[in-house]
Order: sequence, then structure tokens, then C-alpha cells
Amino acid sequence: MTKIIAQGAEAIIIKNKEIITKDRIKKSYRILEIDNKLRKRRTRSETKILEKASKIINCPQPIITKNNDSKIKMPFIQGKKLSDHLNDFSLKKQKQILEQIGEDVSKLHEENIIHGDLTTSNMILKNNTIFFIDFGLGFQNGKYEDKAVDIHLLKQALEAKHFENWEILFNKFLKGYTKSENSKIVLERLKTVEKRGRYKK
Repeated sequence: MTKIIAQGAEAIIIKNKEIITKDRIKKSYRILEIDNKLRKRRTRSETKILEKASKIINCPQPIITKNNDSKIKMPFIQGKKLSDHLNDFSLKKQKQILEQIGEDVSKLHEENIIHGDLTTSNMILKNNTIFFIDFGLGFQNGKYEDKAVDIHLLKQALEAKHFENWEILFNKFLKGYTKSENSKIVLERLKTVEKRGRYKK
């Protein structure tokens, strides 16, 4: 049975049995030719990032087809979305989860993969294993600034959705992340990113 399980500004997520199809939405305000090129380019980019990331951490591995155009097919990850369920777990388990997230993000950043939307909404817990999903805003870049912004997004998500223990959880994330070779430089840059954000308010 085919059904739409999510729809955002950029894409529709369709489930058919155990396969997910992410279909990028046509934008009527763009010239058709430009729109087609943009959607194809972004789809190719996300597919490449997923292929690379799936060899490093747990995330859906894209199913390569001859004509993928603006669609990505991948296996459905049956589990609990962390944004909805993290608060239900004991604090001990929450801390374990965040430390593992820190380790996984450090592995991505070591390979210069930026998730781009690093929130608990894009993480699924399946059999005590964390899967990262939706790399639609992801890109490959070695800049410490972009890695710091990735972490800043997660910190904001913890403050907003998991505010009761967000500081404890973020510190656990940092414990996992500091296993990365360049973590000190990235976390120093994070301080700069956060200062800049405060000045803008």
C-alpha cells in the first residue's frame, strides 16, 4: 500500500511496503527548465552524501536506479523519531543516546560531511541503534564554520524540544564529539558562531 508519510516545502515522502521515495516538489514560480535542473542536481547531491554517509554511520543507503531524476529511493527505517520519544527514556538512556550522536557526528565531520539540519527530528532509534535521516540540506565541506553551525543547530533543538535536561544532554554530545581529531577547533568556532547569533538578536 502506497501512502504519503510526510510532506515539506521541498519534498514529499512516500512509503510503499518497506521502501521510501523522496520526491522533490516542482516549483511553479521557477522556469521549468531551471526547476528541473535544480531538482536533479539536489537529488544527485543528496544521493552521493547518503552513499558516503551510509559507509560511516547508520543512515538509509539509497537504492540506485537508472532514472532517479528528482527522486531518491531508500529503505524505510522503522523506529522511534527522537524528537518525539527522547524525553520518554530514562535520563541515563538519553545521555547514552546523545553521546553516541556525538560520536556519529564527529565521524561525519571527519569526512567533511555536513548534515545541514542536525536535529532530533532527523534521527530515528531502532533497536538501540541511531539512524540519521534527511540529508536534503547536507553538503560536503571541510570548513570548521559549517561543522560548528551543524552542532549549533543540534544545541538549539535540544533547548527547544528537550529543555528539561538539555545542558546535560549537550555535554554528553560533546563528550562523544571530542573523540574527533579536529573537535577542539570546531568547538572553538562554535563559540564564535554563538556570539554572532547573540549579537544579531
